[in-house]
Amino acid sequence: MTTEALLERVTIDPEICHGKPCIRHLRYPVEVLLELLSAGMTIEEILADYDDLEREDILAALAFAARLSQVKRLQAVAV
Repeated sequence: MTTEALLERVTIDPEICHGKPCIRHLRYPVEVLLELLSAGMTIEEILADYDDLEREDILAALAFAARLSQVKRLQAVAV
């Protein structure tokens, strides 16, 4: 599956999870899936715990995070 196809699984709807990026209009925010992965859970463990999710959903969350990290530079803002 291409990166573009994976990214189509990430949806943003102001009526779902306060507009946070979610998987397929479900109430699974991308950030939660990333937190589970960073805590050491495997894709298989996540899929076993969340019946609505598919392997491609987890890969979409990773692809989304990769795209977000492709910034040219970060600049500090004075507060």
